Amino acid sequence: MTRGIALVRRPSDRLAEGLVTHIERTDVDVAQARRQHEAYRAALTEAGWQVREVAPADHCPDSVFVEDTVVVCDGLAVITRPGAPPRRPEIAGTEKAVREAGLEVVRIEAPGTLDGGDVLQVGTTVYVGEGGRTNAAAIAQLRAHLTPRGREVVTVPLRDVLHLKSAVTALPDGTLLALPDLLDASALRQPLRAVDEEAGCHVVPLGDDLVLLAASAPRTAALVADLGFTPVVVDISEYEKLEGCVTCLSVLIPGA
Repeated sequence: MTRGIALVRRPSDRLAEGLVTHIERTDVDVAQARRQHEAYRAALTEAGWQVREVAPADHCPDSVFVEDTVVVCDGLAVITRPGAPPRRPEIAGTEKAVREAGLEVVRIEAPGTLDGGDVLQVGTTVYVGEGGRTNAAAIAQLRAHLTPRGREVVTVPLRDVLHLKSAVTALPDGTLLALPDLLDASALRQPLRAVDEEAGCHVVPLGDDLVLLAASAPRTAALVADLGFTPVVVDISEYEKLEGCVTCLSVLIPGA
């Protein structure tokens, strides 16, 4: 028995042209990125997830960051409307994949803009970062979709950071790992532990005590282990050159 479905999308041949907002552009080795993506998928499989591929979107350089195209919550798939217009064609393949997975589908509509990387679910609390990619209109729509499912949507103002999950994510017990300077931490309700590595605030609980995180955060991996969890470490250095992290390379559908 698997833990559920993990949706992924292979990197585009145009990956090196991906958007960069808060860091300087550096050269991306697309061949190495493909190898890293294979290892990422293998880590998900080894952790018990059934990996399914969303149809490629080779014309969209950022399409590998599939998390930004959908928010999955309690059997519902909220198809996003990405804040960067060139990314909006990515959603069609994701919608097809979540329908095939048996999820109910709704959409964020204009003038709302929402990136899935701005949505952090911790228990019944859904934090949504309001910043360059996600606006208040979309947050209101997301709240209307998720409130009937017993979720409370909480807006978190962002500072100089691409997405909410670029600044904070959660361990399996709900403890938040964060770089507090990048967001308004007063909006966060769970216990918060500051980390001293940029990649250290990007983790993905994979079930039981497993925690996925990047090889670029060794001190955080040691902290995760000290807290009683099992780190699952992957090298995503080529994606980090495009402000990517372990969260944005997959969408987990538990129990599917």
